[in-house]
Amino acid sequence: MKLRNLHKLILLSFLAVAGLYIASCANETSTAGKAKTPTEAYEQLFNAVKSKNTENIKRVMSKATLSFAEGVAGQQKKEVSKVLENGFHRSTMTDKLPPMRDERVKDKWGAVEVYIQKESKWEDVRFVMEDGGWKLAIGETWNGSYKSPGKSRSIRERENANAAGNGDLVPYGNGNLNTNVKPIVIDPMKGKKVK
Repeated sequence: MKLRNLHKLILLSFLAVAGLYIASCANETSTAGKAKTPTEAYEQLFNAVKSKNTENIKRVMSKATLSFAEGVAGQQKKEVSKVLENGFHRSTMTDKLPPMRDERVKDKWGAVEVYIQKESKWEDVRFVMEDGGWKLAIGETWNGSYKSPGKSRSIRERENANAAGNGDLVPYGNGNLNTNVKPIVIDPMKGKKVK
């Protein structure tokens, strides 16, 4: 009798764990594509790319981006899943989530900078608010409808570095200068022209 109760307990424990796992998977797919911020949307994209979950990758992309992906797939004669596998960004090709900074939002447009370790530089990743969540805006960038929410921090830093530089540099000479003319040299001791 004790053995029978032990089997029931093990079966019940297994069902509880399986139920929690299924619930967590369902929760993961239901939140993909419903990001409240561009930073959260990038995290969802990164996690979907790392888990090779094409459906979740699609959920975090705008309609225009999915249309763009289909066009690229047709042009390259590949499956759409192959085109989407890296999420259109080099920054997703790392083992762990890269550093992010400078989230900017204006109206329905957003962006966040993501650090690319191999190149030691920041990449601006663009998003659009669509269907109640922030989505990757590659399609909007390519069709020209993306509206920047403002300059990225890396651009502002470069502009500040340029503005802080020397303003008293001697400009380059005129390349159209006639070099066949001999200058007139005056001898300061005699006050006469010297040839």
